[in-house]
Amino acid sequence: MQDYSIDEDIEKACEVLRKGGLILYPTDTIWGIGCDATREEAVERVYEIKKRSDSKSLLVLLDSVAKLNFYVDDLPDIALDLIEVSDQPLTIVYSGAKNIAPNLIAGDGTLGVRITNEKFSRELCRRFKKPLVSTSANISGQPAPENFAKINDEIIRSVDYTVNYKKNDNRIARPSAIIKVSPGGLIQIIRK
Repeated sequence: MQDYSIDEDIEKACEVLRKGGLILYPTDTIWGIGCDATREEAVERVYEIKKRSDSKSLLVLLDSVAKLNFYVDDLPDIALDLIEVSDQPLTIVYSGAKNIAPNLIAGDGTLGVRITNEKFSRELCRRFKKPLVSTSANISGQPAPENFAKINDEIIRSVDYTVNYKKNDNRIARPSAIIKVSPGGLIQIIRK
C-alpha cells in the first residue's frame, strides 16, 4: 500500500470524484461512501452498493454554511443557529432542495446537509467545490461501521478509491444527529 499524504489523498479523491467515481472516506462522523452529489449516475451507484432503495435519500456534506443557499431554497434562521451552537456533528434536513442530483432529493423535496468541520472531509469538500454524498459505508440494514476496520470488504471492493487518511484510527465513531427544519422554523428531531 502506498503511503499518501493528506494532500495527495485529497487530490486523488478529487480526481476520482470529477470522473463520476465513488470514494470511501473518513468524515466528521463515521466512514462514508461518497460521490459528486450533482451526478445522478454516481448517486445511483451508491444506492446499488448499499442495496438501498432510492426512496431513502442520502445526505450531503458541505464545507461551509455560505454554500447552503445554493442547494436549498428555504434556509430558516433557526437552522443557522443550530449549526452554530451544536457541539456534535449535525445533519439538518431542509425543504426546497435544488442544484443537486434528482435522486438525492426526498419525495417531499427535502435534502439532508451537514457542514463538516473535520479536517479531511472539510478540505475535500472545499477543493472539490461541490457537495459530496456522505452515507455510511455499509450495506443497508447492517450496522454502521465504527471505524475503517469494521467496513465490509464488499463495500471496499465496490468503490473506485479508498482514502488512506485515518485508516488505522480505531476510535469508535458515531453517526450525526439529524434534525428536520420545516419552513417557518418547526423542528423535528429524527436521530439524537
